[in-house]
Amino acid sequence: MTAIVMVHGAFCGGWAFERFGAPFEAAGFEVLIPDLRGHGPGDDLNAVSGVSMSDYAADIARLCAALDEPPVLLGHSMGGLVAQLAARRAALRGLVLLAPSPPWGVAHSSLEEAATAFGVQMISAFSSGSLTPDRGLMRTYSLDRMSADDREAAVARLRPESGQAVRETLNWWLDPFMTTSVGPGPMSVPTLVVSGERDVVHSTATARATAERLGASFRTMPGMSHWLMGEPGWEAVADLTLTWLAAEVCVPA
Repeated sequence: MTAIVMVHGAFCGGWAFERFGAPFEAAGFEVLIPDLRGHGPGDDLNAVSGVSMSDYAADIARLCAALDEPPVLLGHSMGGLVAQLAARRAALRGLVLLAPSPPWGVAHSSLEEAATAFGVQMISAFSSGSLTPDRGLMRTYSLDRMSADDREAAVARLRPESGQAVRETLNWWLDPFMTTSVGPGPMSVPTLVVSGERDVVHSTATARATAERLGASFRTMPGMSHWLMGEPGWEAVADLTLTWLAAEVCVPA
């Protein structure tokens, strides 16, 4: 059975895919929804301090390499960037990126993205500690199309994120180590980038530029925002992904 490993974004955990994984299980995938390092419900709130994007990527690459056969790797938001980095380190069947953070060298395309990057740098310019989630911003920009009950349930489960990882992601031009570089050339496996038409966290223009950088197929979900795996319409995102996997990757086997 082919596995699909789903990588969550910043401040979240594997719980973000609890509903989204069901159609993939029904289609014959083994669905794995790991918590990134320091993001488990029992982890200390400072467990992410000093953790780099390269650490997250190495952990996910090891998980993929330990499976019986190469999996499909799927990532959302910052987890989409983790997935891009891990894809250069582990054998995969395919790569799916939902509203992904762009890799090193792909510039932001909107004022909202630029303002967020500037704000993060000003809040934690030199700290490698943990960042407390801004629940107001999450409600307004990431979870904006969720029902009130679902939105508050998600907000209640948010956890601190590594300040270092967030800066490496949002302010890559200040990183002399090019931590989030995916290297030259397109991805070596079939890759799909999916963007919400109304996403202001990572705009459609930025997502398209990421797809072009990776040599990936690109799809836009009309009317959708950033939380593609959980907001209204998530079933269509799952169907699109499954259809693409069947056509381009020939899985599940």
